[in-house]
Amino acid sequence: MSKPPLTAENLIEAAKEFCQIEKSNMHKELYGVTDGKAIGTYIERRFKNFVAGKYEVELGNAARGIDFPSPSVRTDIKVTSIRQPQSSSPFRSPRQKIYGLGYHLLVFVYDKMDDHRNRNSHLDFKTCFFIKDERTGDYTITYRLRQMIKDGANVEDIAAYLRDRHIPGDDWVHLRLAEEILQNPPKQGYLTVSNALQWRLQYSRVINLDEKIEGIVKF
Repeated sequence: MSKPPLTAENLIEAAKEFCQIEKSNMHKELYGVTDGKAIGTYIERRFKNFVAGKYEVELGNAARGIDFPSPSVRTDIKVTSIRQPQSSSPFRSPRQKIYGLGYHLLVFVYDKMDDHRNRNSHLDFKTCFFIKDERTGDYTITYRLRQMIKDGANVEDIAAYLRDRHIPGDDWVHLRLAEEILQNPPKQGYLTVSNALQWRLQYSRVINLDEKIEGIVKF
């Protein structure tokens, strides 16, 4: 019997099921491991295998850039510790800070506890969430831009703000981006996106989010 194709919707359902299963499992391979990248790789690999066992999956590679690149999914997996909920993402364009990364995120936020008596580890998923691409912009910048547009800002005002916030690019980039922002105001983003060699994404705002926001599914 053939497996159904993976979609963004059933990826979310698979993530919910995966978290429940993994909470009750012990993970001997993680005992004593403190490297967050190694823990993230372990969880990500297990989740991909779990999904591939249930659905017909197109998996990404380094060239494609995201974990599930098919048009019906377009989702990258991020795994982060509750103690410092952040990760990195490739820099492709300064627009990403304003209009989002260009793909959805599925974020697993875990706490790992070692059982020293049995030399084992337990994973507690504190929260997980799916963020649609349009909500992956920077919270403060998108909030302020939306307010500026509402207050009647012009192209020069917005370009000056982009410069002040150190959006990557020269004056020409800022002016072209300002024109686009006036013609196509961004949706409110919910990440903190910091400049680095790659974007640094911080998730505390979503973790602490109580209200229901269209485009964000927490579980």
